[in-house]
Amino acid sequence: MLGLFAALALASCSTVPSPAPGPSATQVRDEVVRRIPPTVDDRIGWAGDIRMAFEAQRIEASVENICATLAVIEQESGYRANPEVPNLPRIARSEIDRRAAAVHIPKLLVDAGLKMKGSDGRSYGEQLARARSERDLSELYEEIIGRVPMGQRLFAGKNPVQTGGAMQVSIPFAQANAQNYPYPVARSIRDEVFTRRGGVYFGIAHLLDYQTPYTQKVHRFADYNAGRYASRNAAFQSAVSSLTGVSLALDGDLLVPDAPIDKPGQTELAVRRLAPRLGMDEREIRRALAQSDRLDFSDGTLHSQVFAMADARAGKAVPRALIPGIRLDSPKITRELTTEWFANRVADRYRQCLQR
Repeated sequence: MLGLFAALALASCSTVPSPAPGPSATQVRDEVVRRIPPTVDDRIGWAGDIRMAFEAQRIEASVENICATLAVIEQESGYRANPEVPNLPRIARSEIDRRAAAVHIPKLLVDAGLKMKGSDGRSYGEQLARARSERDLSELYEEIIGRVPMGQRLFAGKNPVQTGGAMQVSIPFAQANAQNYPYPVARSIRDEVFTRRGGVYFGIAHLLDYQTPYTQKVHRFADYNAGRYASRNAAFQSAVSSLTGVSLALDGDLLVPDAPIDKPGQTELAVRRLAPRLGMDEREIRRALAQSDRLDFSDGTLHSQVFAMADARAGKAVPRALIPGIRLDSPKITRELTTEWFANRVADRYRQCLQR
């Protein structure tokens, strides 16, 4: 009898279907090629780098993820690994002069520093005049910081170029998330960001390598611009504002970095007004808000209670995600742009990709 049961058990196990194999590397590459606009140069090369980024980070190569990636690439660089920035020498010199004025370095000293010869024999001023991309500028700044006494003071030892590559990804983000980078690093992670493979790898990591509570892709695109969970956090700020009557900037930043407990930011101060209804003291509120850069903030007591009260007040479910109201500020930007503009532009490109 025991033998019969064992045989039946083995038979039942043998009928469980094996998981369907995922698409092959060639199939993924071909699907990416098909979704890239036909006017793009070296579509196979782009597709190979994108496929490798998905594989190395174990991100599903679904059509949705492929199109989200391509939409950001198209918006940020138009499929250029190291895109040129119009009027970059003028923008960079204006930024240098602004920084010099802020730390009280006379213009004569700035001019003298730029006349110094660099490692390639050209003056830093000449190199600046010929800079066309963020990579050019980044390499120039690295040398100025390392070799010119004024450079350390001017840039506070920090390269001002903080984004780069085909997806305009944050260089500090790339440096902090390089542990599984699948390529040999010849010089530095900063330098890798300006290559096609590196820009795509770290851009995909920033865009897709985290879980969200969103039901619409546009909020993930807004997060790409404003920071992870910014859309969820902006909705939380809106709910707090509706309950307290306090006008808050819906920027997704719930805590002022390193703020002392007795000097809270505006959002934290507004949440404290709800403390009696929440049954939480100041330190409990601070600990809860400190989780706002994580997915599980959505399941926490603070988030749940605030939205329960906001829903009751509105008589309906209030939004759990809102595009942050942020005006984009960068020396490269010459017109008024916002996170909403960025997210909607990328969402349009995403829908076009799905239809290709």
